[in-house]
Amino acid sequence: MERRGRLDATRNTPGRGLILLLPLLLFFLPPGRAFPQTLPQAAPQTSLPPSPPVAEVKRLYDAGRWDDVLRLTRRSPAEPADLEIYRGLALARLGHLSEADATFRAAFARNPRDSRFLEEMAGIAYRQKHFDLAKNELRRALAIHPKSVYAANFLASIYFLEGNLDAALKYWNRVDRPRLSDLTYDPTPFLDPSILDRIFSFSPGAVWRRDRFLTSQAQLQALNLFPDMRLDPEAQPDGSFHLSFDPGARKSGLCLDLPCLGTALRGLPYLEVYPEFYNLNGKGLNWRSFLRWDDEKRLLASELAGPIGESPSRRFRLYFDGRNENWDIRNTLIRSTRPPAGLNQEREVAGAAVQSIPSWRFQWSLGAEVSHRIFRSLYGIPAAASPFFTNSSGIAARSEGNWVLFQHPERKFTLRAGASGELGDFFARPLGRYGRIQGSLAAEWLPKARGDDDALHSMLRMGRTFGETPFDDLFMLGFDRDNTLWMRGHNGLVDGMKGNAPLGRNFVLSNSDFAKIVHHDPFSVVTAGPFLDSGEIFDPSGFFGSGKWLSDTGLQITIRTMGSFDYVLGYGKDLRSGGNTFYSAVSW
Repeated sequence: MERRGRLDATRNTPGRGLILLLPLLLFFLPPGRAFPQTLPQAAPQTSLPPSPPVAEVKRLYDAGRWDDVLRLTRRSPAEPADLEIYRGLALARLGHLSEADATFRAAFARNPRDSRFLEEMAGIAYRQKHFDLAKNELRRALAIHPKSVYAANFLASIYFLEGNLDAALKYWNRVDRPRLSDLTYDPTPFLDPSILDRIFSFSPGAVWRRDRFLTSQAQLQALNLFPDMRLDPEAQPDGSFHLSFDPGARKSGLCLDLPCLGTALRGLPYLEVYPEFYNLNGKGLNWRSFLRWDDEKRLLASELAGPIGESPSRRFRLYFDGRNENWDIRNTLIRSTRPPAGLNQEREVAGAAVQSIPSWRFQWSLGAEVSHRIFRSLYGIPAAASPFFTNSSGIAARSEGNWVLFQHPERKFTLRAGASGELGDFFARPLGRYGRIQGSLAAEWLPKARGDDDALHSMLRMGRTFGETPFDDLFMLGFDRDNTLWMRGHNGLVDGMKGNAPLGRNFVLSNSDFAKIVHHDPFSVVTAGPFLDSGEIFDPSGFFGSGKWLSDTGLQITIRTMGSFDYVLGYGKDLRSGGNTFYSAVSW
């Protein structure tokens, strides 16, 4: 949605106007915008001739006689505000931008409640390519005159040309713009038209509201069909917008071409394949599977997800996860009777969930699952720790909510919060009823006005477990492709087996990273940057936990291929022990 055009900085409408303003801005300016004719004028000093009538100066300005405007006006504390406006505009017309800016600034100092001077200063700044300064002056003008159509349109247009549609809509909406004239699909997605109609809720001639735009975006992302989608508004001569939806590289159902096969086989270096079928029958139904045949950690997972009925705001998910894994916990089990310690774990989980996306600000889900686990071949594990390895079945209810707490579209900053809870019961003793809660706070900042070449992410997460839980429900802080709580300087595997990273029932974890795009082509995007992970994991039993605060740092490279999945390569260093680790992963 980025535009490469340039706005011009000063007005060309009679009386007040930015010189040579880009036609995009002219779409939104009220025609013939006039200046006040009856502003009180200061009494002329006896040593100065009286100020010329504003109407006379306006006539000269409209006739293009800008030298005459300068001759008749002068810098003086007694000069009426309208005449100072015309003097500054005439200077700008003659190319004396710095002098014009000085004129406007001096006049604003004498008339601090007249937002017109700030608007003209913004125009000068834009012509001088000081875009951040132009935006700042326009925001100051709107603070004085919140309903200024000119300032709101000017500011929105700058953000629009920078590709920041979110911020542009924020300011256009202040003056009930932009209005959509038409909605088209280029190309038309292979998706039930009823679902698309509900996503966009398009009404010709209606104002395109920012909330509607962000909610549509969230619902499109939940479909998981259009990884490179783009909403492309195009300004029309009458001031309205034509909205085009480009789905980009679309995921489809049964796909046997090279890109689809590459996606399915992306995990071959890890003895994994990902059979995936998207948008079955054009209803937004996705069936994704994951198969790993590594002897140390075999896994089969599958899920079916899609809209409920024809509603893009409600979705269902059915899932199954079965695994058979060998664990070496010699470096994790704190009170082992002898150095070697490990086990074999078999676990199956099946569940269902419903998700609701009522708006971009809030999403929630509810679900339930059943589980069964068997522990075999235990060695080196103290008898007192045996409750963790109880063979059992269980049932649990889950809930999750995600909120956008704060968003500053001008600065491209977003703060999100998440919370999840689980209540369940195991049918074998000494296990029994249990609960788990997790919370998160995540911030994202894109520091550049144009594009997302640089990105700063930071997340704080905490989790706590209540009651007795089995070994497979412990949290883990470390790098493991099946784990989401990454400490990237702590390798979660030893000799190909899990169990090398700290485990426990309670944790706190902070992850921060900076990513910069270092390569971009039609087929891939490569980002690279440093990270810092910090956290601690606890367990009241005394058998698990980190026992100390952990801190890792390093460098991570992410390769997004064909817009659909990521390869992650990284180097992590444990700042406490000095250990080093190299890691890699592929997203599911």
